[in-house]
Amino acid sequence: MSAAVPIPSSPSRGAALRGAWLVGTLLLTLGSLVGAVLLAPPPGSTAPGPALGGLLFLGSSVHVATTAWFYTVPEVRGHLRENPGRYLLAPLALIAGMALLGALVPVRPFALLLLAFFAWQFFHFQKQNLGLAALASAAYRCGPLRPGERLAITATGLAGTAGLLSHPALLQLTGAPRLAPLFPLAAAAYALAAGYGAVQLLRRPRTSRPAAVAGVYLTSLAFFLPVFLFDSPYAAVAGLTAAHGYQYLLIVGLVAGGGESPRFGRRQGRLISLAVLVNIGLILGLALNLASHLHTGAAPARAVYGAYLGVVMSHFVVDAGLWRLREDFPRRFLGRRLPYLLGRSG
Repeated sequence: MSAAVPIPSSPSRGAALRGAWLVGTLLLTLGSLVGAVLLAPPPGSTAPGPALGGLLFLGSSVHVATTAWFYTVPEVRGHLRENPGRYLLAPLALIAGMALLGALVPVRPFALLLLAFFAWQFFHFQKQNLGLAALASAAYRCGPLRPGERLAITATGLAGTAGLLSHPALLQLTGAPRLAPLFPLAAAAYALAAGYGAVQLLRRPRTSRPAAVAGVYLTSLAFFLPVFLFDSPYAAVAGLTAAHGYQYLLIVGLVAGGGESPRFGRRQGRLISLAVLVNIGLILGLALNLASHLHTGAAPARAVYGAYLGVVMSHFVVDAGLWRLREDFPRRFLGRRLPYLLGRSG
């Protein structure tokens, strides 16, 4: 695999792009969390309105679909071929296995499998928040997150996930066991973890916690707060899904727009890359959105729904590898595409 030529970046351009990512991340996260509360349908409604439905389509189905864009990037494909277990075999096994389970397991017992799926999904959400907080600290050259800071973000995510799993009505799951006594315990654990995280932030020297870094870190701690404030599934959960998806779409869009093509000029290469990303996201996103509504149909329909869950799980697996910056390829690839976020420019 040939190395890509680094993209020149002036300090001022790097600072501007870094600021755009930071402001965009905060606005999209907080806007999604608040917007879901404001747009949540009235109690008893079984479907979101058009506005919330559109936000969820982009933040859920489209964001999962855009992971397929990485398979179109030549330098990434070389890395995928070198690691077929994670990037080829595991996705195929997850999709086929979940399709089989979807077809064979009755709807009510399948709810137990969905609890495990949601546990993985929301853990994935908080892993992304942890990565964003670490990225903000690196981008503003404040050093890595301290162990206590990492622990606090992880603990708030685990407590939030426990709150959701103990209150399956928030996930609109029928047939799943309701573990109501665990919900207040999860809320107490969340409050303790968030408080501990705030103390850890204050223990940083003032110069190491600028507003940008503190904002992303505190948003990561507060991410699961709606779970403990609202009884509406849409107010409590839809915002988490949309916020996670928009965070991802923003940074993947920056990655796609940060490359260049050997066959075209830099500007043309970036535009083509972004056009491919948008088309993959919308076309595959529409297919995933249709499949996500087949959970109560006959066996063939439920097989398609199971395959949809397998695709989402594959997204978890692929992303966990491609964004693992302690490994050589992700660090080099993202360092070339996003130097201003890895503390290398500006």
